[in-house]
Amino acid sequence: MMRLRKRVLILVGTGEGRKLARQASQRPDIEAIASLAGRTRQPDIPIETTRIGGFGGVEGLREYLRAQQIEALVDATHPFAAQISQNAAQAAEEAGIPHLRLTRPPWSPQPGDRWLEVSSYAEAAERVREVARRVFLTIGRQELARFAQVRQVWFLMRMIDPPAADCPRPPGEILLARGPFSLDAERTLLQDYQIGAILSKNSGGDGTYAKIVAARELQLPIIMVQRPAMPTGDCVSDIADVFDWLHGYLNVARRLPP
Repeated sequence: MMRLRKRVLILVGTGEGRKLARQASQRPDIEAIASLAGRTRQPDIPIETTRIGGFGGVEGLREYLRAQQIEALVDATHPFAAQISQNAAQAAEEAGIPHLRLTRPPWSPQPGDRWLEVSSYAEAAERVREVARRVFLTIGRQELARFAQVRQVWFLMRMIDPPAADCPRPPGEILLARGPFSLDAERTLLQDYQIGAILSKNSGGDGTYAKIVAARELQLPIIMVQRPAMPTGDCVSDIADVFDWLHGYLNVARRLPP
């Protein structure tokens, strides 16, 4: 018997992903299931039907898609979650269901910006000492160990959750905070800590963009880690386009009636 509501799995790792899950769950023609990787200790649960934790690689996700009779997979994970995105694309292909990636556009340097663009965290760690001695590090806790061997640099490290007790880390101070952050707060933070440069990953979006504007105003350089390669396939940057895509594959409504 054909289900009236189409079952869609949404891999959530961004604010846009949470918003998509909430909108999809309110529609009469979609049965939305959200999945969070569970990397933060107090995750923002977007909808009631939310699972937390990994799937066990490609094979585990493929079997989940089949067992739950998922009809489409939307990958709305973080732009730097390359392994999860690779697994999602492969699992969807093997399960024979359509797959879409929702990702926000990357930031682009604007007039007045002083960016040093690097291709990896390793390159950032190699070059940071030539840029400044006091650095605002905003890459989260997962990559801290890559900077543990950097010498003669003090880091202000901002993240949502603290790193594990045995995680190697560079010298400096850890600041626990969750965005979005205001421009005034970012400007004050940079000035109070006498920051000489920012080291950031190019996440895109509005939630943490204020630090980019503050650096521009204060004429501070930014070491910007570029995004990793992602799997080829359908990709959109707007939530409305996700529903257009679902309409094409599953014949759900493009828009809800007023």
